[in-house]
Amino acid sequence: MAAASLDLQGLLARLDPTADVAQRHIWLIDVFDWLRGDRASPQAAVGRVSLLLDAVEARPELRERLRAWWRAFTRAVDLTALLADYGFAPRTAFVSELTERLRRKILPGTPETTDASDLFRMVLPGAFDAGWIALLDDAQLARIGNLLADAALDDIDGAPRWRHTVMDAVTYCSSQVVAAGFSPELRLRMSAASESRAFHALMSDLDALREHMFRAPRDEDALQAAFVAFRDRLDACRASASSVYAHLEDNGISVGLVFRLRQLRERVLRIRELLDCLVSATPAPSVARLVGRLVLAGGERNSIRALIASNSSMLAAKVTERSAETGEHYITRDRASYLQMVRKAAGGGALTALTVLLKFGIYSLALSAFWSGLWSGLMYAASFVAIQLLHLTLATKQPAMTAPAMAARLRDIKTDAAVADFVDEVANLVRSQVAAVLGNVGVVVPAMLALALLVQFALGRPLLDAAHAAATLQSLSLLGPTALFAAMTGVLLFAASIVAGWTENAFVLHRLDSAMRYNPRIGAFLGAARARRWATFMRTNISGFASNISLGLMLGLLPAIAGFFGLGLDVRHVTLSAGQIAAAAASIGTAVLQQPALWWAVAAIPVIGALNVSVSFYFAFRLALRAHSVSLGDRARIRSAIRARWRSRPISFFLPA
Repeated sequence: MAAASLDLQGLLARLDPTADVAQRHIWLIDVFDWLRGDRASPQAAVGRVSLLLDAVEARPELRERLRAWWRAFTRAVDLTALLADYGFAPRTAFVSELTERLRRKILPGTPETTDASDLFRMVLPGAFDAGWIALLDDAQLARIGNLLADAALDDIDGAPRWRHTVMDAVTYCSSQVVAAGFSPELRLRMSAASESRAFHALMSDLDALREHMFRAPRDEDALQAAFVAFRDRLDACRASASSVYAHLEDNGISVGLVFRLRQLRERVLRIRELLDCLVSATPAPSVARLVGRLVLAGGERNSIRALIASNSSMLAAKVTERSAETGEHYITRDRASYLQMVRKAAGGGALTALTVLLKFGIYSLALSAFWSGLWSGLMYAASFVAIQLLHLTLATKQPAMTAPAMAARLRDIKTDAAVADFVDEVANLVRSQVAAVLGNVGVVVPAMLALALLVQFALGRPLLDAAHAAATLQSLSLLGPTALFAAMTGVLLFAASIVAGWTENAFVLHRLDSAMRYNPRIGAFLGAARARRWATFMRTNISGFASNISLGLMLGLLPAIAGFFGLGLDVRHVTLSAGQIAAAAASIGTAVLQQPALWWAVAAIPVIGALNVSVSFYFAFRLALRAHSVSLGDRARIRSAIRARWRSRPISFFLPA
């Protein structure tokens, strides 16, 4: 403690209100470095605050010197921008914002500045500061307020200068709220009942509040009434902006729209924090809370991890709303829909057998790796689109689509009944996947055997020669990297769902279905009736087209692109792999039953199916959880409820009641 006091005395001796800007700010930075100490604990920093207050209050000349320093500081540095804008990112592209944050991390800042935000970042750089500021008690805060109070700082109308600074910050924030409310992205999507009426009157209510705040003598009742009116108007603005969410299904969503909505909400919260400082009878605790919030906001504003998390959250909100709509169609909830899923999956398996046959045909052409991959990808895409248009099912495409639909049910998951309903949906989903996989694999194998025998009968030779058939079984063996390739395929399935959600959202956001239906040139070319049919058809199928085409191209091109870089990656799709095993077995003949390679390949099929489904569902579900901001506590409750269901009723995950 003696060493700490000695350091403090040296620090106070350097206090010079007549020093230049850089030296005054260096002294301030050093003061807060001393308060933090070795960052052992926030309580230790609070103790140092008491030491500092005791030392200053014990020496009247030092107290006057500190007040003179504070006067010079507040006149040289504009605190209004700090209170109004600190922690808010400008609407820039991700790369530009990332570059700016990297610049602030790499390049050192200078205390020779009148920008309060830059100085605040150097004085209070981390969450530790927010921790010890929150521990300051009312007595300490009152002592700090009395120490910095000075009649010379009063404005010409008798009000303290800090009140004018805070009121100016409220004005700046309110103008940003009004600008966001008047932006076309929000205004055109607000509910007709609210529209943007609240935003029109916000600034006039603020003017009334300002007038009563600085009127002399001040009428407390009128001031309170003006405060309540402005606060209610602010809440009405926030409610009007929130009504935009109800129209995202019809109008689509963009990253810019999500950014504006979140910024507006944060601006409203900042205004309320500033108002607490203005109208509170004891403003010191409100000021301390505001400073702590600014420290945390600044940390997020400078964090690259927070930037990535924020942007991924906005992108998640952009794509999961659309995928959720599509995914609802893949969840079965009763025996009839379960059997219908099996029938659709059986049809998908039969068509996949033809896809496997065409794949071997492309390989027989001995094209280069790229062209073989491209033609295989186009063939896969055509096959998947055909399955879609025939209203059949490919099992592994479902999880990435159903995950957003499941996560959408987590918006209101606060009660035990809601958790139980969600677990019921999980069971429904797992059953649906089991039915689809069994339908696909159960039909693709006999269908492929039949096609292979038909080809052998027509050509007089097996579909695959002995070496090629053996290599096919070996490549699909559970003893090899099959599990890794199956997990990689699950990532591709998830990526295809992202493409689907993004494409459908863009289709709706830019109103392309309406353009197809009513654009004069399109109508003249297709005819009015045909244009309407095409608009409806594309609106219904655009998500599936995007998903199927992107998935097909990724499955075909990934091995070729990975081979170019020497990575040796491949894909393992459960239905295609089962068809390949059947083709190889038919080409070898009955002797294959005595070969271990066949059974190792067969053993890989459930592993491939499980990884295809679980990996794609995992990534899609995590993305949807981020989009809906589901808390860690709610996630833990859900996991516990699912485990309890598995112990009590495991059969419900495989067969309908």
